[in-house]
Amino acid sequence: MALNPDVERGKNREKDDVEEPLLQKCRIEGGSSSKTGSLGFVLLSTFVAVCGSYEFGSCVGYSAPAQAAIRDDLHLSLAEYSLFGSILTVGAMIGSIMSGHISDFMGRKGAMRISAAFSITGWLAVYFSKGVLSLDIGRFLTGYGIGVFSYVVPVFIAEIAPKDLRGGLAALNQLMIVIGASSSFIIGTVVTWRTLALIGIIPCLVLLLGLFLIPESPRWLAKAGHQKEFEIALQTLRGKNTDISCEAAEIQGYGILNEWVPILVLAGVLVYGVSFSIGMGAVPWVIMSEIFPINVKGTAGSLVTLVHWLCAWAVSYTFNFLMSWSSSGITAISLDMERDVKRGKDDEMENGCDEEDKVLFSSALSLQCLDLMTSAPP
Repeated sequence: MALNPDVERGKNREKDDVEEPLLQKCRIEGGSSSKTGSLGFVLLSTFVAVCGSYEFGSCVGYSAPAQAAIRDDLHLSLAEYSLFGSILTVGAMIGSIMSGHISDFMGRKGAMRISAAFSITGWLAVYFSKGVLSLDIGRFLTGYGIGVFSYVVPVFIAEIAPKDLRGGLAALNQLMIVIGASSSFIIGTVVTWRTLALIGIIPCLVLLLGLFLIPESPRWLAKAGHQKEFEIALQTLRGKNTDISCEAAEIQGYGILNEWVPILVLAGVLVYGVSFSIGMGAVPWVIMSEIFPINVKGTAGSLVTLVHWLCAWAVSYTFNFLMSWSSSGITAISLDMERDVKRGKDDEMENGCDEEDKVLFSSALSLQCLDLMTSAPP
């Protein structure tokens, strides 16, 4: 007996649904599920996390407005203050080496708590400093704290954010770093250096309190084997009425990759990290938090962050010595170049350019060099 064509089509459709891979089905049917969920916890979690980014900027920007007052009050030499300014990055390098292992062992929230504790201790040491030793110890501790922050904050944001908002929310990390540094420059002109150190504690306190209100990263919970907590955290971030089964399956299946891919990815991201000084601020951190498999993310992320802080240390330590060597800086280089042009030492410029071209060329060189020297103040 022939079956009704509608019944046959229904059976075939049901068979196809059973045979279709779960992740592929999720991409088709569950692509917009996050849009219907509540974003309140995602935004709150991001706000709490970027308090660490603001702290990062505050620490980096502290030494510039406080330089004259600290040197006068504590009678520091130029070399001693240069060490104080640059030892922040030494602490950050050590923090970056350990950041991946800390966040893998204690979770993203645990790593941020440790970062905040080190930063608060460091600021208090700076505030109560009577000599160069306690000043440097405090600066080193804040550096260790922001070294961990520089890894765990963008990773945490990327792991909690829905795909359609991940880029925008991750960019807040870089924005808050700049805001924190700018705030230190501005506030430091109207308050004492000890008061500015106390102000640096405020973002850490906000972060510590906020961590009690937000869930842990679902991806870390899945990696650590906390299945129940993983589902609760993901449901909280996506909204109680949102179907999270597809995203949960995708997260749990994320680590199935070819063993050579992480090595190639690590090499690529390290190149991006070294290229930070030419303007790549937020992009490397977003890439790092997305492309590494969860089982190597801690180690690989630590290596990337270490390269960043190693370069920052070299710039911040030598800055004051370069300014002392030539306070006129690039202006002297520009004048020397103009004298060379007038004396005929550059035949190509003499034969192929008029005076207006020479001035434009000299000005362009001056601006380029000025950008390089001011890209990472102490």
